[in-house]
Amino acid sequence: MLMGTVVESANKLQEVNGSVAVKNPTVVFVLGGPGSGKGTQCANIVEHFGYSHLSAGDLLRAEIKSGSENGTMIQNMIKEGKIVPSEVTIKLLQRAMQENGNDKFLIDGFPRNEENRAAFEEVTKIEPAFVLFFDCSEEEMERRLLSRNQGREDDNIETIRKRFKVFLESSLPVIEHYTTRGKVRKIDAGKSVEEVFESVKAVFTPKEEKAD
Repeated sequence: MLMGTVVESANKLQEVNGSVAVKNPTVVFVLGGPGSGKGTQCANIVEHFGYSHLSAGDLLRAEIKSGSENGTMIQNMIKEGKIVPSEVTIKLLQRAMQENGNDKFLIDGFPRNEENRAAFEEVTKIEPAFVLFFDCSEEEMERRLLSRNQGREDDNIETIRKRFKVFLESSLPVIEHYTTRGKVRKIDAGKSVEEVFESVKAVFTPKEEKAD
């Protein structure tokens, strides 16, 4: 019952705003485990290549904070341990794209799973230009999270390992799907921030077509 209401409320959001202002936006999905450094690299891409950075998690948190009817329902679902329906997150992403007015977007931390992916393409009729996958060893991500999260309650090893497990189980099928379509750009994220950005730049800088 609740889920239906959340989706209806999200649909109303969309009706108010009409269709996506930019008809054929360039969308890049950004995926990587916790601690893979994708947030830092997204900031670099925004600065150097003029993309707008949209984080699905940030949009959900902002909607909750706004105190809207939709936000209250999202908050209740999260409190009850329920997964927010894909349509709700997708409508928030669509609205953010409309309001932004740019035609190039990094969508960070989404799709989280195959169901998200299929729903995004179905609802928006947009296929990503490519998927930027920050590939980093579990040991390195663990080391980074433990050093940066001091004092945070979710910095213990058990919680971190649980987050890795969830990421692997849910996101790898998405990466595999886009790999078969030749759309995954894998970045070795275990290097320094500067070295990783050099690899990222190579992906975003148009290359001259090479003759066979």
